[in-house]
Amino acid sequence: MSSIGVLALGRPTFDVAFAEQLLAEARVELLASGHEIIGGETLLFDADATVSALDDLKSRKLDLVLILQVTFTDSSMTVRIASELNAPLALWAFPEPRLGGRLRLNAFCGLNLAAHALGLNNTAYSYAYSAPSETDVKALLKDFLSGKRQASPRFGEDVTADTSAVRAAIDRLKGKRIGRIGERPEGFATCRYNPKTVERLTGVTIDEITLDNLFQSARKVPAETISKSRKTVSGLGGLADVDQPQLDRSLALHGALQTMQKSQDYSAFAIRCWPETFTEYGGAICGPVGMMGEAKVPCACEADVYGALTNLLVQELTGLPPFLVDLVDLDEASDTGVVWHCGQAPISMCDPEFEARASIHSNRKMPLLFEFPLKPGRVTLARISQARGKQSLFLATGDMQTAPLAFSGTAGVMKFDAGVRTTLKAVMDAGLEHHTTLAYGDHAEALTAAASALGLPVIMV
Repeated sequence: MSSIGVLALGRPTFDVAFAEQLLAEARVELLASGHEIIGGETLLFDADATVSALDDLKSRKLDLVLILQVTFTDSSMTVRIASELNAPLALWAFPEPRLGGRLRLNAFCGLNLAAHALGLNNTAYSYAYSAPSETDVKALLKDFLSGKRQASPRFGEDVTADTSAVRAAIDRLKGKRIGRIGERPEGFATCRYNPKTVERLTGVTIDEITLDNLFQSARKVPAETISKSRKTVSGLGGLADVDQPQLDRSLALHGALQTMQKSQDYSAFAIRCWPETFTEYGGAICGPVGMMGEAKVPCACEADVYGALTNLLVQELTGLPPFLVDLVDLDEASDTGVVWHCGQAPISMCDPEFEARASIHSNRKMPLLFEFPLKPGRVTLARISQARGKQSLFLATGDMQTAPLAFSGTAGVMKFDAGVRTTLKAVMDAGLEHHTTLAYGDHAEALTAAASALGLPVIMV
């Protein structure tokens, strides 16, 4: 019998009742495993609760530390747990059904974020992504204790390709500017960047702008500019049904971004989108981000500079508006994954059989967000990555399926060329960031050539 310390991480902005149900199911199986299970009785919603539970485990001799990633969380507590407990570490996240409503857990994204942060710290970790009711927990714990499920660090492979076809696009990056508005959220190691490294790699420079600057600009946007923005999205279903003052404030953010872009000649933005746009300003920036992307000024949320940089690279190579997505689900039974973001995809990506709708943020309940399933077709995912502390280019290809909207916002069901099992292993072994750029078409050859021109090794799935 082994001693296993358990910490169950969650956030109250998700479906707490559902999270507690899954935690209870997992605990039943854990307690029946024959091992000594210490902790994990309740969801830990904040740093104080997590540190208290962590302190309780410090006096115990543990054979395994098991973090249950019950909902999405940032990675700060995972990194702290790993640094303060001297035992092998395992992460277990739970999938949720694709019912077309809000992401009730978003646990895979939390797992992804945690793996990236641990990889940056050279911390070994094992992982699982499965429902408690469909998991042989005794076998799972045996694998965790033996290290059978431990991620095998993966790095990019050097490539040599004909770069002549992409040279002009690479050269066009030089001198472009990204406006980074606000700081990255705490615990989002995925959004770290060094401006000098970015400039050496691509010739792109970063301007750092405060959120207050954006908010003040938005509050001064004239009514006629808001009306123009409203006309841009007038084809959205349900536009009149959302809170209209909040909608106007959201559209004013679009006007402020347009003014900022034109006055400072920005080619892209990386924007801290939550919580302050809701809590301090009073309107969502998701819809405006989609509008800017459609106009070929790509934006990345959560102040993700490398996300904005990848968007810019992909747009220069393809001439198409990109979309920065989270990978939020991988299902072996259907061999498909879901790519998603709150509601910020360019409207041109909407499935033509579906009427794009105006919506509200699933957690913060404010407009403007776009809601639609992504159209079917060939797609490429890419990311200029800093996984495990080394720059590389991540690439994956596949086909977006014709499918109902998996989760509210903008989402698509994707069949990866490599298959779900291989994709999951690649993401977790490499410790990749949780944001990737999606573009329609198969651009693997052009992006491989771009990686060669930039001197980046390639992680190809």
